[in-house]
Amino acid sequence: MGEVFTPLDLVIFFVALIVVMGVGLYAGRKEETSGDYYLAGRSVRWWGVAGSIFGSNVSANHMVGMMGVGFTIGFAQSHFELGAIAGLMLLCYGFLPVYRKLNLYTLSEYLEKRYDARSRISYAVIMVLIMVVVQMGPGLYIGARSICLVLGGDAVHEVEAEGADEGLTSIQVNTNYYYGFVIALSVVAAAYTIQGGLKAVIMTDVLQSVLLLAAGLVVAWLTFHRLGGWGAMMSLDAAQDGAQKMHLYLPSNHAQLPWTGVLTGLMAMHFFYWGTNQFIVQRALGAQSDAEARLGIVTAGFLKLLIPFFSICGGVAAFYLFRRELPEEKIDSDAVFTRLVLLIIPAGYGIVGLISAGVIGAILSSVDSMMNSAATIVAVDLYQRYINPQATDRQMIWIGRVAIVVFVIIAALVAIFILDPNSTDNFFLQIANYQNYFTPGLLIAFAMGMFWRRGTATAGFATIVAGVVFSWGVEAGYNHYVGGGLSREAYELVLNPDQLENMTEEKVFPEELKGMTHEQRTEFLATQESQMSTTVRYFGPQLNFFHRVVFVLGLSAIVYVLVSFVTHRDPEKERYTWTDLGGHAPEDLRHIFLAILASILVFALLGTLLYHDILTPLLSASMAFLWTLVLFARAAGTSIAKRLASGNKDAGRSAIVLWITEDRLWAGLLCGWAVFMMYYFK
Repeated sequence: MGEVFTPLDLVIFFVALIVVMGVGLYAGRKEETSGDYYLAGRSVRWWGVAGSIFGSNVSANHMVGMMGVGFTIGFAQSHFELGAIAGLMLLCYGFLPVYRKLNLYTLSEYLEKRYDARSRISYAVIMVLIMVVVQMGPGLYIGARSICLVLGGDAVHEVEAEGADEGLTSIQVNTNYYYGFVIALSVVAAAYTIQGGLKAVIMTDVLQSVLLLAAGLVVAWLTFHRLGGWGAMMSLDAAQDGAQKMHLYLPSNHAQLPWTGVLTGLMAMHFFYWGTNQFIVQRALGAQSDAEARLGIVTAGFLKLLIPFFSICGGVAAFYLFRRELPEEKIDSDAVFTRLVLLIIPAGYGIVGLISAGVIGAILSSVDSMMNSAATIVAVDLYQRYINPQATDRQMIWIGRVAIVVFVIIAALVAIFILDPNSTDNFFLQIANYQNYFTPGLLIAFAMGMFWRRGTATAGFATIVAGVVFSWGVEAGYNHYVGGGLSREAYELVLNPDQLENMTEEKVFPEELKGMTHEQRTEFLATQESQMSTTVRYFGPQLNFFHRVVFVLGLSAIVYVLVSFVTHRDPEKERYTWTDLGGHAPEDLRHIFLAILASILVFALLGTLLYHDILTPLLSASMAFLWTLVLFARAAGTSIAKRLASGNKDAGRSAIVLWITEDRLWAGLLCGWAVFMMYYFK
């Protein structure tokens, strides 16, 4: 097993794995009805909701993938965590009250109630495709690859790097070992998910979340300790002279994380992922009460805000550590985590086993969640809706178990035959890109349907379909007609022609410049620079997928509104809105939108003052935090007043207890801290 994976590590690893499986099988032993199997009998406490949401979301893609992006790009990857808080709030106080009021099993049921069966089946097909192919398959890939790298020995081999990295060595995975671990992970995850249903998934997710946090924090602490501490990392980063990694905001033409995209398109992606995503929302649907669901969601948000510090910052620290201690080795982004473990973890103490258990737990907690949710969609939206409307509980559970077997086989085949175990790409960003070819139209259908009564059934279906078509069309149109087909490498040289002097070998040049003389290359770059449009100069020759999402959302919203005005209204369908089902007056919605608009203006003003160095990062962050906290405190006060007026058990409680038990106060602290970070790490 190599020099690092000792017998003690093996014992800890397998004990943790057996405990997780045992808990899952035990928790789900009495799941006899479809309500028990798919929604845990709606009996989940807040800590179960929190642990399962966090565990389902934070897979090995986060532990391994986010550290890899932190290593190659930097702290800007934290927008995937900071923006998630806004998505959680939309779920908590926007969509969830409606979902729970309707006692839904699947979110596609809402689309049929609000629109018709066409929208329901469209959502079902898209979500199963995303969960099985885009997320489960990659989850198995990253897990199997990580296990191979940690084991070492025959599971990996060393090769010479090529191209610009010639002269360096790279560690490659043995594909036979990789295939074996993909199959093993598939079998383990499927075993307790098939047997136990959602309750088994939630209980194992809680345990796996604990393992994940323990592993992540241990790796981060040892990494910073080896480097010399947080201050040492910040000093090394500050000395990079324009190439610092500890900034949140990158140029608008950045290939992966442009600031214009992360504040717009990525934010919309968060709204879809947290508010309308079956495998996330299903955990909150299984809560025993609305209050337990909200508290669980807010708690999951606090756990999310740990990720930037131990995973992404850990990747930044690894960049400087590897540069100092492994200068002759080329390390791919998805191999950073495991290479770091092998470098910094002392052997013989079982720590590698604990960390490996955390990584495997992260994989299982996401894969099992997607298995259960995809099976729920098949059983409720396809089997019961179209094949056997009178299906018994036993039949519903049986069809779900069959679906899980089919899905895990498909996901394993994707991981084995489609995904490259030695890929050098930032896989986390690739997954986000692929997923969001399908989702903008769904988000518009949910949001417009929830908050605008005029939307029609045909508009909902047309928008879902149009969103998929627009996603491919907008990107292809921009890249061809606006970007002119210029490669990213050539574009970087056009903007920075001085780099040409440092390029001496033919193989390192972009395709456009190969076979040219130095004078021809200089002339080519000058011509491209003079002909480059302002749009390409500021947004790049290829449309970043965050920007693509913005364009597609706008076009999808236009389609929704236009089709709604030319098609028949159904007053019965129009009742399924936030104001009607949530018991809110229309002016409540207007007040919320005005508060959001005011906040956007305040945040934009603070950002402008920070950009021009009129305010310091600490001062602007503190002001943004206070503004956010005051808004939520007002909402919390209103909620407490309503609780007291209702004459329930809260009437005899002290003011302190009322405020401590008010989830809106904790939501305010959560949002305030996220906003603080967005200004402090400018």
